[in-house]
Amino acid sequence: MQEAQARVLERAQTLTAEPVAVAAVAGRVTAEPARALVDLPPFASSAMDGYAVRAADLPGRLPVVGESAAGRPAQRALAAGEAMAISTGGVVPEGADAVVPIEYAVVHGDNTIELQAGLAVGAHVRPRGGDVRVGDVVVPAGVRIGAAQLGALAAAGLAAVSCVRRPRVAVLATGTELARPGEPLAPGQVYEANAVMLAAALAASGAEIEVLPVVADDASAHRAALERGLAADVLVTSGGVSVGPHDLVRRIEAELGVEEIFWRVAIKPGKPVSFGVRGGTLVFGLPGNPVSALVGCELFAKPALRALQGLDEPLPRFEPGRLASPLQRNEARDELVRARVRFAPEGTVLEPLSGQESHMIVHAAGADALVLVPLGEGELAAGAVVSWLRLGSP
Repeated sequence: MQEAQARVLERAQTLTAEPVAVAAVAGRVTAEPARALVDLPPFASSAMDGYAVRAADLPGRLPVVGESAAGRPAQRALAAGEAMAISTGGVVPEGADAVVPIEYAVVHGDNTIELQAGLAVGAHVRPRGGDVRVGDVVVPAGVRIGAAQLGALAAAGLAAVSCVRRPRVAVLATGTELARPGEPLAPGQVYEANAVMLAAALAASGAEIEVLPVVADDASAHRAALERGLAADVLVTSGGVSVGPHDLVRRIEAELGVEEIFWRVAIKPGKPVSFGVRGGTLVFGLPGNPVSALVGCELFAKPALRALQGLDEPLPRFEPGRLASPLQRNEARDELVRARVRFAPEGTVLEPLSGQESHMIVHAAGADALVLVPLGEGELAAGAVVSWLRLGSP
């Protein structure tokens, strides 16, 4: 598995950059560091509702000579022996060096306040540039932008951000036996589920998806569909990658100039997975069994998409947890076992599900994790520490 992943990432080169309006930048990956256009805060501001004062005047009784509200700064500087009402976020007037919280001030009817304790210089004042200075990095390159990063970019004055363009992915399901959901099933047919499943998984990783029409097991139909799919940055097929007489995908791809990098990986499910390249297009051949296709997508196709977008850590993130029940090891292949995650006081617990066959997609729908069972002899006992991958992560 690790060798196959390394071969994929060797060929997944970061795509070109494009400017993206900050309002549309959520989920995109930065192509270069985004730098602040203003100091943040852009002025010394109050952290509290209260009174701007000079710390040297405290304790004492001071006249209130004006107000600095958020968005409406005071019109003059503060002189010695004066106070000025101020709201949270308001500009600290020139001459003031501290803010007294409103609850600490005794207000008198003659428009004076009495303060019975002193304050340190800078108390309750947010200094200019305390969060970031002009030119400082707000979000580094290679970061997927979430809500916090989006807020930081907007606050730092950026109207647009340089992002890696989204990978264009074509998804193609193959097989004469496939029918569209909603249509009556003819004898020997099953409903096509892989294309919609893979499209959703890949879109969540930042790709622009084109789902191609299902193709029957016919060489000319395969050729036309695969040629169309090879115009994308990534082509992901399901079905037709094994060695049966109707498994046409790899043969037709070779005729179209796809260089096969590997075929078959020592994993279960998903052993027949293939990977190749044609020019700058990455080509993934996933098995037709839906759980095998899902596992291949998580382990190989989604890491490629992350790498194409310039993410620093494109490989799936495996986390530690403990098994709730024993699992038999496979002597020849690493196995990815569907499981449910349970968070207990003693840590993360993985509960393997029944129905682990690769065609059982409905059973797989109850899982939110893949537990990695390394190849070997014997079994992993209940309570054993294992690595697991969260299903559905971007």
